[in-house]
Amino acid sequence: MKKGIHPENYRLVVFKDMSNDYMFLSKSTAATKETIKYTDGNEYPLVKLEISHTSHPFYTGKIKLVDTAGRVDKFRKRYERHTKE
Repeated sequence: MKKGIHPENYRLVVFKDMSNDYMFLSKSTAATKETIKYTDGNEYPLVKLEISHTSHPFYTGKIKLVDTAGRVDKFRKRYERHTKE
């Protein structure tokens, strides 16, 4: 590995999934101005996440088909003649 290319300022940081309030503690160099009191009673820097493994559809198994602007209907209508005999 090359020397001098990795950051030296790793510290404990709380990552919080804002969609379901799940929090986990990990080491990071992410810059943040906010802090939060974690379950162990200590205060740590806070990094807010929009999605994590507890809310991502792939990991939760709650995958939804989002039909934006009727794309599925447009596809079916366009290829309807190929399915009729």
